Order: sequence, then C-alpha cells, then structure tokens
Amino acid sequence: MRLLRLSSIAALALMISSAAQADQESDRLREALRSATAQARAAEDQRAAVQAKLTAAEQERDRLRKQNEAYRAQVKEAEQAYRQAVKDFNERIAERDESLEKWKAAYGEAAGVARTKDAERSKFEGEATTWKASTKACEAKNVRLVKIADDVVKQYERMDPLEKVMHHDPVIGFKRVEHQNAAQDFRDQIIEQRAKP
Repeated sequence: MRLLRLSSIAALALMISSAAQADQESDRLREALRSATAQARAAEDQRAAVQAKLTAAEQERDRLRKQNEAYRAQVKEAEQAYRQAVKDFNERIAERDESLEKWKAAYGEAAGVARTKDAERSKFEGEATTWKASTKACEAKNVRLVKIADDVVKQYERMDPLEKVMHHDPVIGFKRVEHQNAAQDFRDQIIEQRAKP
C-alpha cells in the first residue's frame, strides 16, 4: 500500500506536475498565440497601411499620368503651332523675297527704260540742236537764194524787148556771152546756197 500510495502520490505528483507543466505550456502557448495574434494584427495593420499607400500611390500615378498626357498634348499642340508659325513665317519671307525680286526686276526694267529714254532724249536733243542750226543755215541760204532769184528777175525785167531778142537770137547774139556768164554766176551762187544734210 505504501507503494501504491507512493505510486499514487508519485502519479498524482506527476500528474500535478504534468498538469502544472501543461498549464505552463498552455500559458506559454496562449502567450505565443496572443503574441502571434498581435503580430498578425500588426502585420494586417501594416498591410492595410501599405495597401492604402499603394492605392494612394496608384491614384497619384494615375493623376500624374493624366497630367503628363495633358502636358504632352499641350506640348504637341505647341509644337504644331510652332511648326505652323515657322511655316507661315517662311511662306511670308518667301512671298516677301518674291515680291522683292519682282520689284528689283521692275526697278531694273524701269531704270533700263529710263536710261534708254534719257539716251534717246540726249540723242534727240543733239539732233534737235543740229536741226536748229541746220534750219537756221537753210533759212539764211533761202534768204540769199530769194535775193539771187530777185536779182535774176530784176535783171531780166530791166532788159527791153530788143535786148531780149539780141540775147536770144542765135545769129545776132551780141550779148550772148555776157548773158551766159551772168547766168553761170547766178548758177554758181545758187549752187553755193544748196543745203547740205
């Protein structure tokens, strides 16, 4: 019996110690469970915070992407406007250059015409001066021719009919040589007055 008691006490002690150990183990497991639960909650909280940050970052990324697309569209529009402005400017410069070339050609043509007209004017002025001098010389010669013709007529009128017959009659012709010499003098005077172009 004693042995039984002892063995029962030992079994009871073993049981108690086992129960105590089981309680300790249970406490330790509870503590580990609590710690694991706290860690899981902390991890869950961290995951939620990271998820919130990720969502916020994705929203920020989407916002920035849209903003970037809007900026790119603005840059593209600005580039197109710039290209169009450069094209318009180049076209205006080309038109201006073309107009300038036309004006230069027209000016050159007008200057050529003016030079030609000026040369013609100078030529015509020279010709006019020559013609004026020639005309004056012709007028002076005409005056002398009229005087010579007047002298011829006066001399012929002074002749009486008898002289006329004597001058022209081939048989009598006393003054025929005189008359021919006078006619030759008048002819020479007339020839001297001939206008020379």
